[in-house]
Amino acid sequence: MNTIAPTDLDRVVGFTIPSRHARGRVARLGPVLDQILSAHAYPPVIEKLLAEALTLTALLGATLKGAQGQMTLQAQAPGAIVNLLVCDYKDGELRGYVQFDAVRLSQLGKNPTLNALCAKGYLAVTFDQATTKERYQGIVPLDARSIGAAAEQYFLQSEQIPSLIRLGTHRDRQGKLIAGGIFLQHLPEGEVGRERLHVRLDHPEWQHVEALATTMGADELADAGIPLENLVWRLFNEEPEVRLLSGTELSRGCRCDTSYISQVLAKFPAEERAAMADEDGVISVDCAFCSTKFPLKLTDFVSQPL
Repeated sequence: MNTIAPTDLDRVVGFTIPSRHARGRVARLGPVLDQILSAHAYPPVIEKLLAEALTLTALLGATLKGAQGQMTLQAQAPGAIVNLLVCDYKDGELRGYVQFDAVRLSQLGKNPTLNALCAKGYLAVTFDQATTKERYQGIVPLDARSIGAAAEQYFLQSEQIPSLIRLGTHRDRQGKLIAGGIFLQHLPEGEVGRERLHVRLDHPEWQHVEALATTMGADELADAGIPLENLVWRLFNEEPEVRLLSGTELSRGCRCDTSYISQVLAKFPAEERAAMADEDGVISVDCAFCSTKFPLKLTDFVSQPL
């Protein structure tokens, strides 16, 4: 298989294995991840959690058909150490942030489980299809050891599709965090209307693909020197046919800007906007995704006087 570059980052590549009724995607984040993380002063544990969540978001978001569709991953756990994590994907653009209790986090070890961070929380996965205007959402408890395992439970519960998700991170020589992941699904066999394979007592085709995928370690998934196509080749080179799909380039894509925020604030009554402003008549709006502050003057809304 042809290699593409000595450093393969910020891409998602899809593939199918027809004889095994399986499809998958591999992704790796580098500079995009660094841009998102650099907007915040997250401790290492939170950086790793967000890196895995963003990689998962890229893997799932890339399954959307058509432009302008959006996929959102949201973990909520009121009262937990991590009470909110939000990531979304739109046309290859990623963004995400985490809210957490720094004091309580410092009391945990270096590698806490997802359940320890988000006790009694839930994970919501939402797909907004732009072409059909349809929305699909599934919610599962955050009682797994990792966000990848929680997502597997989502697919099993919401879509009744056996899935495998593996995520990994490591730091390069410059200390930058690199994240990689693989996402596999078993498809219904044959024509529409046939039973889902997972309801059978035995489905060796999926078990074979799943077993191969589990041999891929975090060090390989997050190794920028291994092209994504080569990861697929390493896993499935003995299969009769593996079809590679076109890749998707990833970028950081916070969609906040002054115009959009002004439009949102304009929908509030004038007296409420006045209550939001400081003594100089300025409303300061912070974007949680990129940590950018947007100051807007009350005089900008003169069309709606008090």
